[in-house]
Amino acid sequence: MPKIQASTVAEHRAAQRASLLEAARTLLSQDPDQIPSLADVAQHAGLARSSAYSYFKSRTDMFDALVTDTFPRWAAYVGKHMNAVSAPGPKILAYVEANLQLVARGDHALARALAAIGSSETLAASSRLLHDSLEAPLRVALADHGAADPDHMAEVIQSIVYTLSRMIENGTSLRSATALARELLGPYTRQAPGTDEE
Repeated sequence: MPKIQASTVAEHRAAQRASLLEAARTLLSQDPDQIPSLADVAQHAGLARSSAYSYFKSRTDMFDALVTDTFPRWAAYVGKHMNAVSAPGPKILAYVEANLQLVARGDHALARALAAIGSSETLAASSRLLHDSLEAPLRVALADHGAADPDHMAEVIQSIVYTLSRMIENGTSLRSATALARELLGPYTRQAPGTDEE
């Protein structure tokens, strides 16, 4: 791995810490059932084993940091896809599809692995943040679309995401899962609730 270039010691340390977190993320994504040690992570990052202990007190401490780093990325990815369209109906569909894309690329398995090894306090706080960050714009899109009860409709949408996510993890292709989402939600997202098609 190339030597990290930074203009200050603080920037150098931030870059090395980020490199360790990225290495941990990569190793867990490749095999969520195999929890890497700090030494494994340091080796994958191209750093000395002792370097890992300069940034993290323990493996749990490192994975707590990875939880707080990973969950906001998930919310940002979904938000970016929702913001790419303007109408509320397509925003709802973009929410579903973005979540399925994350599951297909392994982020959901990574989140499950992190849930198994991170501290309960860090996980609970990050999960609440992720939940709020994800569902707030979904509820707004649903309200703008004309949903009579955006809060409960958001739960319905979440259940669809959950079911399709499980299907992807059990072998269904992203393309097939996305097609199912569009088949089910397409009519709803194309037309405001309470209106009749001509």
